[in-house]
Amino acid sequence: MSLYSTILSQSEFVDKDSLNYPFEERGLQFGDGVYEVIRIYNGEYYLLTEHVNRLYRSAEAIKINIPYHKEKMTALLYQLLEKNNMNNDGKVYLQITRGSAPRDHAFPSEVTPNIYAYLQDLPRNENLLENGVKTISQRDVRWENCYIKSLNLLPNVLAKQTAKENNCYEAILHRDGVVTECSSSNIYLVKDGKVYTHPATNNILHGCVRMAVERFLNDENIPLIEEAFHMEDIQHADEMFLSSSTSEVLPVIQLDSVVVGNGEPGKITRTLQKAYEQDAKISDKLIKNV
Repeated sequence: MSLYSTILSQSEFVDKDSLNYPFEERGLQFGDGVYEVIRIYNGEYYLLTEHVNRLYRSAEAIKINIPYHKEKMTALLYQLLEKNNMNNDGKVYLQITRGSAPRDHAFPSEVTPNIYAYLQDLPRNENLLENGVKTISQRDVRWENCYIKSLNLLPNVLAKQTAKENNCYEAILHRDGVVTECSSSNIYLVKDGKVYTHPATNNILHGCVRMAVERFLNDENIPLIEEAFHMEDIQHADEMFLSSSTSEVLPVIQLDSVVVGNGEPGKITRTLQKAYEQDAKISDKLIKNV
């Protein structure tokens, strides 16, 4: 995966090798910051407005005052594409921390937030989108403010690593048997033509692709039930899928030793994948017929 040379730093653009911050940086020392990952298709952002809005909500939730308005942030992100001559499929990683100051748990006074963003190529994973993925279950041990897209990701990292060590794509998280989400994606269960997913409480991240999935389901007149399901419900599911900016709408065909449905991507999942491709204006479409 290639990293483009020009990076957005504060409101300026610099070469990636020239970017540096003082060692006393609150994102580094406390995880005191927020971030977004924004998908790009054919050099165009997908769901950019949703991502920028969530970035500002997250920053407000942890009392970081971003020094300029959403309109300027959006304009800077478009300039980042232009300066890198970006025309491929990729992603932007965007991070804002409280800033650089002598290490102290309490907020420093009169500190300027550190802001940076960079581009990477990210081709679509056609094999996984077509065939689906296996997952593993893990207890959800995260904090109670998962709706904030903060830098404090150690429980997510450990869950994802456990999945990787078990040759699985994702870890499906649960609290006392109640399914919340995955380590880096939202999760859905399909039963009798209805789609179930955890309600958008503080216990999950309300994903930008999840918002799009809600639109797609409404357009297709498929009922969405924002109601938490349980681990034992999965063995009776007709389909499952997950969603995120890097995973798109991805079929889940197995959890632990339980095969989901008939072990193949289901009809509703395929319908949503096709809707995603149309909404994102993806030229190299995988989903031809539903």
